[in-house]
Amino acid sequence: MMKDGRYSAIIFGMEQELTHLDHEGKAHMVDIGDKQISERWAVARGEVVMRPETLQAIREGITKKGDLLNVARIGGILAAKRTAELIPLCHPLYLDQIEVDVWIDEALPGVQIQSKVRTRDKTGVEMEALTAVSVAALTVYDMVKAVEKTMRIQNIRLVEKHGGQSGDIVNE
Repeated sequence: MMKDGRYSAIIFGMEQELTHLDHEGKAHMVDIGDKQISERWAVARGEVVMRPETLQAIREGITKKGDLLNVARIGGILAAKRTAELIPLCHPLYLDQIEVDVWIDEALPGVQIQSKVRTRDKTGVEMEALTAVSVAALTVYDMVKAVEKTMRIQNIRLVEKHGGQSGDIVNE
């Protein structure tokens, strides 16, 4: 706990405030009323690893539910738009742009997913970018689960974020 009663954690050797906990340790939505509107954007990535035979079925377009890569892309876009309904303490945001790319990666073998979300608002879009990747990955799984139930959704992560009080963060 910080000296002023706010909750904190030691992260990378420094005490950091846990903004979603109030002075009693109860979860709360962060007040962004005094923050300035600015351009903010974030990129997230993830992957779905599968057997080569499953990837071949996707490549040949023989999955029973349609164009897997396009459906997963649309699922990711829709999810980014609904993030505040899915993540309890997220603020609803007006999103200026959502890009979701889904492509086959023979080296995995599997499917790579990347999202980029942009807004001009008072808080960042990291959660929207991560939600887009997560739901796109779940969509891939759903569309191919009849062929393979051993697929792995993995490595969902924030790649970079720009704007806001914490500034630019580039993880990759």
